[in-house]
Parts: sequence; C-alpha cells; structure tokens
Amino acid sequence: ILSNLEDNKMKLAVISDIHGNIYALMKVLEDIDEQKVDKIICLGDLVGYGPHPNEVVALIKRREIPCIKGNYDASVVDGDYTYIRNTTINSFALPWASNEVRVANKCFLNSLPTSLKYTFNGVNFLFTHGSPNAINDYLFEDAANTIKVMNQLEDDVLVCAHTHIPCAKKYGNKLLINVGSVGKPKIGKPNPTYAIIEIEDNGEVKVTFRYLEYEFKRIVKDCTMLNFPLAITSSYETGKE
Repeated sequence: ILSNLEDNKMKLAVISDIHGNIYALMKVLEDIDEQKVDKIICLGDLVGYGPHPNEVVALIKRREIPCIKGNYDASVVDGDYTYIRNTTINSFALPWASNEVRVANKCFLNSLPTSLKYTFNGVNFLFTHGSPNAINDYLFEDAANTIKVMNQLEDDVLVCAHTHIPCAKKYGNKLLINVGSVGKPKIGKPNPTYAIIEIEDNGEVKVTFRYLEYEFKRIVKDCTMLNFPLAITSSYETGKE
C-alpha cells in the first residue's frame, strides 16, 4: 500500500493479433507476469490462421483480460469475408477457423466491444484493433490515413494493432502506439511482440516493445500435421506474411 501512495505510475501490457497461436500467447503471458504490470489489455484477433483458436479464447477468458474484437474475430463469427481480404490463405484459414471455433467461443467473440477507453494519470487512451473508424483499417505510421486519424483524435493516445508491425510515433501532441502481433509477427523474425506502456504520475507516457523467443517449431509441427497450406506454416518460421 505504501509503494502505491509514493508512486502512482501505471504500467500496462498490451497484446494483440494472437491468431490461434497458443504457444506464443503462453510465452507472452509468462513474460508479462515477470514485468509486474497493473493491467493487461488485448486488442483482438484471437482467432484465424493458427491451429489453436479455442485454447487461445479459453486462456484470455481465464485470465479475465479486457479484450476488443478484431477483424478476423468478426469474420470467423460471420463465417464470411466481412472484414478480411479474400486471399488464397484466407480461403483455407477462414472456413477452417469458422468450423473449429466452438459456438460458445463465437458468442464470446461476438460480444466483444470494438474499442475501449481508459484514463490513466490524466492521460486519455483509446484502444482499437484497426482504427477508430473501422475494425480493419491499417494504420501504418507514415500513411495519409494515419495522419488524418491522428489529427482528428480527441484522446491523447491511440493504441492499435492489426498491421502486425509495432511502432510508436508522435503526431503533434498525440501519440500512436501499434503493439505488433503475439501470434503471427510480420517483422521478418518469428518473435512474438507486445508493448509495455508506462504512464508516469505527471502524465508522461513511455513505450517499450518486447520481442520474445518461443518454440515456433511446435506450431509449425501442428500446422503440418493438420495439412495447413505451406504459406501459413512457413510464416511462423519467417515472420513474414
């Protein structure tokens, strides 16, 4: 109690885009537990691509992690390309996940909000999967649509995901944080990625990205046993789409 009185610093761990990769999620949560955070927030895409969607949903529910709906979550619930691209990979991954995810877990995914708002030490945070405008908007740091979104942002910090590429950038006095991907990184390495966000008593915000190693050969083996397309299986080794 004393330490809380002396130090009101808030420490968050923000994760996203787990995509049915239970091994990466377990490794990340293990690492988060060592970081002694005050709160964990998940920005969605629990399912899609990876072979363990039900296990991922169960673990997020068991840990009672506040979570928002990702575009792949919404498409698996719909069983259609509502919010995802109609690609060769998705023509396999979407029907597979839609068939695999249990009805109770689809209900859970469907019930998730599309954004969350919190205020920490006077700093207003908006958490989304894509952008505040759409669940499947890509906010790349130098793109015109990103600059427009940040110029219109009423909150102080926008925390998003969906691109699977971590970044932190100031736009005037607004801060954009993209937390990367736990389960299917696109950084050219197989490392699960997430963000630690610290909010000081004075409202200063610090961001650290954590890049972890895990036994990706386990998910490669599982995908191979299930006859997943090579494009999905190899992406876990290369860290590329």
